[in-house]
Amino acid sequence: MLNPSLDDKDIINFEASLEPVNVKPRFEDPKAKIDQDKSKNWFRRVLPILLANKWSFSMGITLMITTMMLGVSVPALIGKLVDSIEPALLTGDTNNFIFLVTVIFIISFVRFIGAAVGSYQLGRVSNQLEADLRSVVYNHLFTLSFSFFDKTQTGQLISRANSDIKTIQMFLMIAPMLLTSLLSFAFAAIYMLSVHLTLALASMIAIPLVFFLSVKLRRLTFPLSWLTQARQADVAVIVDENVNGQRIVKSFAQEMMQVNLLARAAKKLQWVQVRSVDVSAFYNPLIENLSVLGSVLVWVYGGWLVIEGEIALGSLVAFTMYLMMIQMPFRFLGWMLMLEQRAKASAGRIFEILDETSEIRDKENKVEVEKLKGEVSFKNVHFAYAEEPILKGLSFEVEPDETVAIVGQTGSGKSTIIRLLSRFYDVDKGSISVDGVNVQDMGVRNLHYHVAQVLDEPFLFSVSIRDNIAYGRPDASMDEIIQAAKAAEAHDFIEQTSGGYDTIVGERGYTLSGGQRQRLGIARALIVDPSILILDDATSAIDVKIEAKIHKSLLKLLNKRTTILIAHRLSTINLADRILVLDEGKIIASGTHEQLLRDEPRYSEILSQQSTKEFTKEEQDEEETDDEYRKRISEMLVQSSSDDEFKGGFDE
Repeated sequence: MLNPSLDDKDIINFEASLEPVNVKPRFEDPKAKIDQDKSKNWFRRVLPILLANKWSFSMGITLMITTMMLGVSVPALIGKLVDSIEPALLTGDTNNFIFLVTVIFIISFVRFIGAAVGSYQLGRVSNQLEADLRSVVYNHLFTLSFSFFDKTQTGQLISRANSDIKTIQMFLMIAPMLLTSLLSFAFAAIYMLSVHLTLALASMIAIPLVFFLSVKLRRLTFPLSWLTQARQADVAVIVDENVNGQRIVKSFAQEMMQVNLLARAAKKLQWVQVRSVDVSAFYNPLIENLSVLGSVLVWVYGGWLVIEGEIALGSLVAFTMYLMMIQMPFRFLGWMLMLEQRAKASAGRIFEILDETSEIRDKENKVEVEKLKGEVSFKNVHFAYAEEPILKGLSFEVEPDETVAIVGQTGSGKSTIIRLLSRFYDVDKGSISVDGVNVQDMGVRNLHYHVAQVLDEPFLFSVSIRDNIAYGRPDASMDEIIQAAKAAEAHDFIEQTSGGYDTIVGERGYTLSGGQRQRLGIARALIVDPSILILDDATSAIDVKIEAKIHKSLLKLLNKRTTILIAHRLSTINLADRILVLDEGKIIASGTHEQLLRDEPRYSEILSQQSTKEFTKEEQDEEETDDEYRKRISEMLVQSSSDDEFKGGFDE
């Protein structure tokens, strides 16, 4: 069935199938989310995502522990192997020796297989956790209201969603190594204590001091880790702004100022990184080398015990190997503590995003509408940005299939109206309804499906022209995409590009002109066939002749949908059935162009300020007063309202 609003063979003709109210996601969501209890530590909050892969995680941990326990048995076997050498030499019986060598070889082979599989499973889990955590963060970002993004820098979000998550993943990938090292420490200590109590205690003499230094290192590392991540984000913010704002930077010749700005941020980052290195350079070698004290005592005291015949030589060899197992956690401890503190700091920064709640949320009993007639009603709407009032008791209605233009001075609240209608923000007071349903009662995605916007500076993705046009309907056929482009007068320039519809537009579409981007934005809105279409100065950068052709197409398309025009050009205003004049957050007049020019002086004043130079090319005479000038312009505007050229050249 053809869309009746688009059923014109000369303009556009395709099936825009209605998206189901509850759309099935293309990719599966993460199996778990973070724990919402803010009183828990960072690891316990991340644990649900980790346990979502419990089978792989359990297998990995089990294999790592098993290989550790097998490894603990090796020094004892080697000790026995050493003690079996002398009897074998004396008696010539090497059976025991060969048996021990075979057992050690088998254990080593099994350990290799277990460690390889265990490491693989834990690696999979850690990388899956990284992917899931990143998905959780990105999914949550899309649930947050625009007020959050208004106060949050893009570079900060990029840093937290990438480098901070990677820091957590790195720690969780390596943490099992510390766990197995601690377990091997426990088993090794038990064996050493069972062989010789005094020698075992002598080998562990440095442990209390190592523990004290580790606690000290942990306390010093956390604030430095937090500061490092924060200043890395500051650098990311500056780089992001410089890349996106390079045209402004170069046009004002401020390259050196931006370089100096980045240099200062980099210097601050360097300071905290050097401070972290200072702490690490002092404590890590100290912690690691304190364990050497135990080695010296074992060889001196243990050697004397062997000479005295209190312990066998093989026991001393096993003792020294177990000592290495005891020392291993010490060698990693300082490094692991730094990683853990960095992960804790990164998790805290990520939780700042995930703990943010959206001001715009669906109600439990939300209303889902399959088709809208397009009736819009604003009743006594009040709204303020950061306590600065913008709309002050705004009220108006738009009938189904009606085209309404809203005009007003800069800052009067025109764009705010469409943001509130799309529920990017909630009103402070009053109500906005569509087809009699309060927009706050409708599902947010359902509302956005029925309302399409074309902004004066449309955002284009770094993909092909075809994908940009079909963004709202990825399943659209090529014929449908071409017809939408023709309706927006974009087909001809697209065909002239090197790759046609497969041309990559570059970041934000800056390889195209402003007018070309606007035409693609119009095509992108038309292809979804919305019930309510909003054009926010959508043709401001388009050539007048091209704009006239677009208007000719739009006239046929606007008949079957409700359209709201945020207009500055007279030619765009003339598309409207009715014009609303907005001043200081209120509608002060409503009517046709001719009626308002005749009855509302402020309408003439607005048009004279916004459109005088573009349409009249007239300048104010030196001897002419402001009132005389506005009167002359108003007379010219009245004359223009009946002029075929003003009507957009639709008869061309």
